[in-house]
Amino acid sequence: MNVDNAKSQMRKGMLEYCVMLLLRREPSYASDIIARLKEADLIVVEGTLYPLLTRLKKDGLLSYEWRESTQGPPRKYYALTGDGEAFLGGLDSAWNELAATVAHLKTEDLTGTPLPPTD
Repeated sequence: MNVDNAKSQMRKGMLEYCVMLLLRREPSYASDIIARLKEADLIVVEGTLYPLLTRLKKDGLLSYEWRESTQGPPRKYYALTGDGEAFLGGLDSAWNELAATVAHLKTEDLTGTPLPPTD
């Protein structure tokens, strides 16, 4: 079993959620989203991000607007729609449930006895 493959699959599963969390804060264009994900140690390339943004837009979860740029052509800024905010709320709930489950499983053995802390 390859740990890198498992990590890659976990990152893929979280990418949509992470992108929407970033867009909850403020509208952003793709290069900013990639940079902010990279700062959080989630490496994403344009070839992965653009199809995701397109799908979320098509699903009505994102909108975009063109803004003039001082550094070249106009840029497409993405933002959450009302449906996107609601969807993100559902993802927040799902994440909290998953995080609680993992925390529980990491701290108890199969009999329900707490495990000793790991260093």
